[in-house]
Amino acid sequence: MMQLLKNSQDPVISKKYGLRAGVGLSANQIGLDKRMVVTYFNDKKGEFYEYTLINPKITSTSQSMIYLPQSEGCLSVDREIKGYVPRYERIKMKAYDVEGNPLNPLNLRFKWFPAQHELDHLNGILFYDRINGENPFKLPGNVEIISI
Repeated sequence: MMQLLKNSQDPVISKKYGLRAGVGLSANQIGLDKRMVVTYFNDKKGEFYEYTLINPKITSTSQSMIYLPQSEGCLSVDREIKGYVPRYERIKMKAYDVEGNPLNPLNLRFKWFPAQHELDHLNGILFYDRINGENPFKLPGNVEIISI
């Protein structure tokens, strides 16, 4: 799963094999009945982060939220869907690594939307389920929410 993400972000390999770029993938997206997600992304400084999380569970969230102004995309959805997808700005999680060792709770402050997106997959939710059905560009009014 991780290699697929890395290949999808490599311009030469992705062009050769017709891969769409992705930053996260859940096991059920490729037909595996496992509670496992992988994420591979870089920050604004160009530093790459990769995580393989087994049996991930969000244990707490921030009150503040974030959204991507260009909406989200998904390797399971082959068309563009416009609208804001509110995500928590910060989350803490419990998860295990590939050897079955518990990981310390993660608390990443930026670009952690990939993990939330992939956890949604494990729970049968697609990103467009989180878009306001009446007004796709309406954001929740009762929380602090910023564009990233």
